[in-house]
Amino acid sequence: MSRTRHETDWLKEVAWNEQGLIPVIAQDAASGEVLMFAWMNREALQLTVERGEAVYWSRSRRKLWHKGEESGHTQKLVELRLDCDGDVLLLRIEQTGGIACHTGRRSCFYRQLNDGQWQDVLPVLKDPGKIYRE
Repeated sequence: MSRTRHETDWLKEVAWNEQGLIPVIAQDAASGEVLMFAWMNREALQLTVERGEAVYWSRSRRKLWHKGEESGHTQKLVELRLDCDGDVLLLRIEQTGGIACHTGRRSCFYRQLNDGQWQDVLPVLKDPGKIYRE
């Protein structure tokens, strides 16, 4: 068996959906806080492991997306886990700059249901217009 084949055998254990994607949860490795949810295709997962930084598949743009390529808020891979069914990934990461959400917040999960209404419970840490130079 060649080295290249052995290095990618782990990809065969991933249960890709019908679009060739797998859902991914990004979690802060130190605090355990869930920062975001995204998707990966085979290439994104392989690049994430090779680079040691999160690369996702953008369904809206239909292209690979290296997290932080515009904002500088990259995600350093600390640990990668696959769930028991092989159909969800958990990326334990170090979030550069402390901002994971494109809204300028620490986490994409900043809205909480209170009395039948969604309320923002996390502050904007940086104006998205300044992050993305729009």
